Amino acid sequence: MIGTKELLRLVKEQKLVENLCERELTNPEGSGFDLRVGEIYALGKEEAFLGETERNTPDAKLIAKYGKEKGLILKPGDYVLVKTIEKVNMPDNIAAICRPRTTLQRSGVILITGATDPGYYGELTFAMCNMGKNNFKLELGARIVRILFFEVSEVISQYRGQWKGGRVVTKKKEKQV
Repeated sequence: MIGTKELLRLVKEQKLVENLCERELTNPEGSGFDLRVGEIYALGKEEAFLGETERNTPDAKLIAKYGKEKGLILKPGDYVLVKTIEKVNMPDNIAAICRPRTTLQRSGVILITGATDPGYYGELTFAMCNMGKNNFKLELGARIVRILFFEVSEVISQYRGQWKGGRVVTKKKEKQV
């Protein structure tokens, strides 16, 4: 795992992560960085499809954006996609995993995260679902996920997927690369 001193150097010299808040730039805690909610999307009702070579996701409607709306209330059972304020620019020898901040689980909220491969760039999108019994107020700009970076010993090919650049959903059925 790459420590924060080295991460801060990579942020400064290679823009490993853009738009980090002042707290992360001057006093990061532990290992990695906390990332914040920048946009929230509601999924449409279209049928989703994941096939062997093709896929299609429901449309998504932007329902809240940092700097425009203050926050959003997730009622029990509500499911949204959240996109980070921060953008990552993964070099060819670094990968990352994201883990939810524990305040979410203590509030009955599940954040579904993933891995970020070498070569990916853009904002990150996660799924969030209120599985608790109470409403959950989510403020735009809140820190929701911790990103941890790892050096990769060898990479045969960089990320070449279609989610690069922070895309949230497919626009139509598409062939997977």
